[in-house]
Amino acid sequence: MVGIHEIWLFVLSGILLNITPGPDSVYVIGRSMQMGWRGGAAAAFGISCGCFFHVAGAAIGLSALLMASSTAFSILKLVGAAYLVVTGLLMLWSRPALALATDEPERSSLRRVFLQGVFTNALNPKVALFFLAFLPQFVAADAPHKPLAFLTLGLIFIFTGTLWCLVLAAFAAKASHRLPTSEGAIAWVNRALGGLFIYLGIRVAMLESR
Repeated sequence: MVGIHEIWLFVLSGILLNITPGPDSVYVIGRSMQMGWRGGAAAAFGISCGCFFHVAGAAIGLSALLMASSTAFSILKLVGAAYLVVTGLLMLWSRPALALATDEPERSSLRRVFLQGVFTNALNPKVALFFLAFLPQFVAADAPHKPLAFLTLGLIFIFTGTLWCLVLAAFAAKASHRLPTSEGAIAWVNRALGGLFIYLGIRVAMLESR
């Protein structure tokens, strides 16, 4: 109806891409080990919401604008890189309390983890360009409703990705309960996540528009 073809291949490709280890998986696992399943779930839903911005952008042409306009790409790239680096530095300098590893993390902490997941993806132009390159392969050139087709495919991709991240969160949280918990271990998890954010920020800053 909306011009989508070979949807089975899209779903299969999306699942394979989702389960491929990457920064999102590492972030979910790290938060799950640090804050339990709720922390991992908050990270997963934050990442998914961040991806939705790019899906909506692809549907209305913002991703195409990023591809065509070097200025727009550079602005978003620098903003995203700065956010990632600053977030990483704050995590490196922070001293997490042992209470963050319990099964009842504070709501403010969960909100912060969720927002970090949102902004990490929403401010990453590489994600926007990925959707721009991936989604059109499964939309017919003469599709009558291309925006709806892009949105449908994007939501399917986000749905499968969210399920996978929740599975990762559950396994990581369960594994963390079997390990000895200490403030030192939690601090090292925080440092690892902080280092990941800084690395991603540098990678984003080095992205080329074409």
